[in-house]
Amino acid sequence: MTMRATDELTVEFAGELFPVAPTGVFTVGREGDLAIDDNLFLHRNFLTIQNVEGLWLLSNVGSRLSATVTDSGGRVQAWLAPGARLPLVFASTSVIFSAGPTTYELTIHASEPAFRETQREPDDDGLSTIGDVPLTHSQRVMILALAEPVLRREGTGMSELPTSAQAAERIGWTLTRFNRKLDNVCDKLDRIGVPGLRGGVRSYATNRRVRLVEHAIAARLVTREDLPLLDQELHSNGSGSNED
Repeated sequence: MTMRATDELTVEFAGELFPVAPTGVFTVGREGDLAIDDNLFLHRNFLTIQNVEGLWLLSNVGSRLSATVTDSGGRVQAWLAPGARLPLVFASTSVIFSAGPTTYELTIHASEPAFRETQREPDDDGLSTIGDVPLTHSQRVMILALAEPVLRREGTGMSELPTSAQAAERIGWTLTRFNRKLDNVCDKLDRIGVPGLRGGVRSYATNRRVRLVEHAIAARLVTREDLPLLDQELHSNGSGSNED
């Protein structure tokens, strides 16, 4: 099923709504229809939205940055690399991306989506999972420490992510312990096919942290309801001596 050219599409960012015309190309970046920030790490033209033969398409026209695209329930997720494009078929589509230390989130709303979402059954085992890979309590806390600014933000917008040292201090861990947990989580997710987390010469620490936060937010690995775990961890491990 495709979306008719008369379907209305709206982009929401930082409390503002931007209508997308059924003709022409809607551009997101430092410049364009949605000029979201003057961040020099961000492409002048990064994402475009265009109706092609009745189907709305989201395209990455940048050369370096990628974006995580997910439905509003976090059940379907895709990594939009440079040169890639995806159809917009859900009532609400979240787009999360990072440029330098700043993470951005915008939402694309469709008036007549091609697909309707179904209700997801809640998990009962107390573990966050992606496929067959569980997250332990300490791994979840580590992700929360990195994602806290995004989770505390109201609605869409931009957030500055902490460094590993700042995140470790937030929960009373040593930097060594924090980096070990970060390595473990990234290795787990990489093994099940989550892109952008593999180590190597061109995989810089900042890129790996922001990519982990993008995926964790999009996949609902951590939510705002989990934030009290941060203060609990700080109080119980303030010395940074507990190595679990």
